[in-house]
Amino acid sequence: MQCQSCLSWGSWTHLRRSLPGSRGTQSVYLCAAPVPGTAGSYFLRKILCASGISLPRGCAHYQGGSQERSAQPSSSRHGLSHLRNVATSDAIKKHQKSLSAWFSHQPNEERQFGPSFSLDAVHVDPVIRESSLEEVLKPSPDLTIQNQLQQPCSQVISLQNLFDVDACGRQVKNVVLYGTVGTGKSTLIKKMVVDWCHGRLPRFELVIPFSCEDLSHSHAPISLRRLITKKYQHLRDVVPTLGASNLKVLFILNGLERLNLDFRLAGTELCCDPNEPVPPSAIVVNLLRKYLLPEASIIVTTRPSAVRRIPGKYVGRYAEICGFSDTNLQKLYFQMRLSQPGCSGEGSAGSSSGEKENLVEMLSRNLERHDQIAAACFLPSYCWLVCTTLHFLYFTRTVPPSQTLTGIYTSFLRLNFSGEVLDSTDPTNISMMKYVAKTVGKLAYEGVMSRKTCFSEDDLQQCFEVEMKTESELNLLEVFRRDVFRFFLTPCVQPGKEHTFVFTIPAMQEYLAALHVVLGEKKTLAQRVGKELSEVIGKVSEDVAVVLNIVSKVLPLRFLPVLFNLLKIFPRYFSRLSGKERDAIAHTMAEELFKEEDYYNDDVLDQINSSILGVEGPMRHPDEAPDDEVFELFPIFMGGILSRRNRAILEQLGCSIKNLAAFEIAKAMKKTVIRNSRKGLPPSELMDYLFFLHEFQNERFTAEAIRSLRTVNLSSVKMTPLKCCVLASVMGTTCHEVEELNLTSCNLDTSSLRILFPVLLRCKALHLQLNSLGSDACKEIRDLLLHDKCVVSNLRLANNPVGEQGARYLAEALAGNRSLTHLSLLHTALGDRGTEVIAQHLAENKHLQELNLGYNSLTDAAALQVVEVAKKHATLDKVHLYFNDISEEGKRALHSLRMDRDGVRALVFLTAGTDVSDYWSNILNVVQRNLPFWDRERVRQHLTLILQDLESSRRQTANPWRKAKFLRVESEVKKMLGELQHGTF
Repeated sequence: MQCQSCLSWGSWTHLRRSLPGSRGTQSVYLCAAPVPGTAGSYFLRKILCASGISLPRGCAHYQGGSQERSAQPSSSRHGLSHLRNVATSDAIKKHQKSLSAWFSHQPNEERQFGPSFSLDAVHVDPVIRESSLEEVLKPSPDLTIQNQLQQPCSQVISLQNLFDVDACGRQVKNVVLYGTVGTGKSTLIKKMVVDWCHGRLPRFELVIPFSCEDLSHSHAPISLRRLITKKYQHLRDVVPTLGASNLKVLFILNGLERLNLDFRLAGTELCCDPNEPVPPSAIVVNLLRKYLLPEASIIVTTRPSAVRRIPGKYVGRYAEICGFSDTNLQKLYFQMRLSQPGCSGEGSAGSSSGEKENLVEMLSRNLERHDQIAAACFLPSYCWLVCTTLHFLYFTRTVPPSQTLTGIYTSFLRLNFSGEVLDSTDPTNISMMKYVAKTVGKLAYEGVMSRKTCFSEDDLQQCFEVEMKTESELNLLEVFRRDVFRFFLTPCVQPGKEHTFVFTIPAMQEYLAALHVVLGEKKTLAQRVGKELSEVIGKVSEDVAVVLNIVSKVLPLRFLPVLFNLLKIFPRYFSRLSGKERDAIAHTMAEELFKEEDYYNDDVLDQINSSILGVEGPMRHPDEAPDDEVFELFPIFMGGILSRRNRAILEQLGCSIKNLAAFEIAKAMKKTVIRNSRKGLPPSELMDYLFFLHEFQNERFTAEAIRSLRTVNLSSVKMTPLKCCVLASVMGTTCHEVEELNLTSCNLDTSSLRILFPVLLRCKALHLQLNSLGSDACKEIRDLLLHDKCVVSNLRLANNPVGEQGARYLAEALAGNRSLTHLSLLHTALGDRGTEVIAQHLAENKHLQELNLGYNSLTDAAALQVVEVAKKHATLDKVHLYFNDISEEGKRALHSLRMDRDGVRALVFLTAGTDVSDYWSNILNVVQRNLPFWDRERVRQHLTLILQDLESSRRQTANPWRKAKFLRVESEVKKMLGELQHGTF
């Protein structure tokens, strides 16, 4: 047997002897000089015993002050061994239970995926590639496209096989597992520990994980055994047996880049005694040297830049985490993550099952069609971001929403960076996120300002290298290249743009640009120098003021107060400059929020959805001119970053935004934002504005902004549950009445009405046309109209499948409502029976003034019944009955109605005897607006009958003025018929 751990620093004598009972000879290496400490003598004894060499009877082993002789009776030794084994087994079981509970605990960001979410249920192992020392030691790649493209993963090795023998047949004891930020190192280690706790890692009997971040905060000497029992008290009965038994132990050292290790003997002395107090870094060094507990196995995780801190002679295997290099792994991750029970929230499990399957299917198709999102999801962290964003977009059901989009991105960065410094050996100790905000944020901001998403190598060098002047800055850039660069930037895979970089996720460019601006990194040289000088002089002036006050009492020098005041001028001057800087941030935010060139784009939530799931339909031809780049998330992220919760998280990442700065930016922005919002924004832009207010998370600011909105037009905006929650949350900051809320063609359903219920109560005019609202939705509308706080006076439900059952709910609402004056049920499939139900309850209503029942397949009986009720109604004076199946006899009966005599007017025709109806333009306008949604053939038949009626009435009159009016109306009807025939409406 060969003790490799001591060969590199000990002097060895080679002994070769024939062992009794053996068929050949065995090689035994003995150390010429004794190993320091009692553990060293025991280690020598174990070597000899394992080789079949017995020690003299008088040789004793001292451990912890107790003496144990080798010549103990075998029965006593067996009994003690059995008791120790039982105690050890129980202690390890407790340790497993404790570790399982700790490592299975998920951060708050994971709880959104449902109560059944667990690491066991959703974990997909990334690809691990066996590497070599040569690959680790090769120079850091330059910022070039060729060096950033991922190499195909050869020599793939599984997590369970990391400690198999190497190519030379030697047993591997130390493994270094490295990968860039976001490849899943920490998650993989958590899964490894959980697997061991559940018996799925039988190679090791005991696993002891250590966080190097935790160890880096302690410099006080401590022994290995004390360190273990301090972290894991259940192992206090097991620790004494470490090194003295055949227990297969695995130490896990996660995040080695947090520790400054020195493997020189002059820097870290040799220590083989587990009871000897030494600094934690010395324990790690001696464990890796195999001088301390040489039989233990060790796995180290680290970033690529820190791999070289461990000399290659102490590493048995290098392995690199390559992420999800196969799209099938990405699809599997999405399938497992998005299909979790309870993922869509409470009360929606049944209805959301198909939606979740559809999401996964669309995402899979987009991965196959678009290489760029597949390149982004190469990193498991971005797979998490995609799933979290989709969950936010599709399964948000609470008011106010429990998350913000900015919060998702901020939490995403916290999960991946968690306040790490870029380089623990650098004296500046700059946080990784702060460095990213200064450098990558600058690139992102310049791209947003120039409407650019692709960056050349010159752009990168200009951003990263132009200001590098010191050795420290160059070292930080070297670490950034190795560890972080690929997390934010990736080679573009679009045809014709292969020699450029893009941000891994498009929205990340806007987030980092916003962070760069809000942190105040967008400064001139004078501003930076002035800020530093003002801080220095401000501190000095406090000390000088004390001295000047004392001197002025002793020596009556008149110039001292003048000097004192001059010292105060400089900080005050630059404090005004900083105020102007915050005004500039507010101006940038407001200007970007209301850019007119972005007015008619899709709202930002739809843009994000399309960027992840793609756009269904034919692919764009490579030669086709691309659309202009849109950066509407940039100002929204700026507002979101200023929220209290996100500022607290960014503070943990080393990016501090003071409360006073956030307050002054909000104050400077308020007037501009409110003034611009009153101009009448297009629906999609108004939705973006409401989403900005939600992300800003400033209730006072939002309340003042919302009070200025008397009309809210969101027509044709696809109102997903999330958008409904945002609208309800933002509008809920005030209690003012809304003059008009237009939700025409917004894909509303029953759940949407339920979410928006408090908002709908406060709306005087409510437009709900073209939303596929059926009987269940009418039940919600009934509850709305019967509510004692309802102020709805004008309700439009045209082009919804209300049906007979829905008519019953609406009839009940009409009977008890006190606010409604105008009700439109145009083209709602009421039929005769639905109309009769409404007529029966109409008598109980005392406030309705106008009722539209057009295009509902009404016959004479139902139409005349409604008119008879309307005659007796106190306020109802207008009933729309056009485009119904009314006979000539019924038309004549309705023709005979007179406003002065019957108190009601029925709008059925464009004619009134031998004259044109006063309401002909109203009827034609209604038809014109609804042509795209009505049955073409039926509308054509009705328009033909109207045209015939107009021509007949024109022939009956001799008045030239009336004939001219008839001709004008006939031309409008013929124009509509032509549009129907050619499909140009």
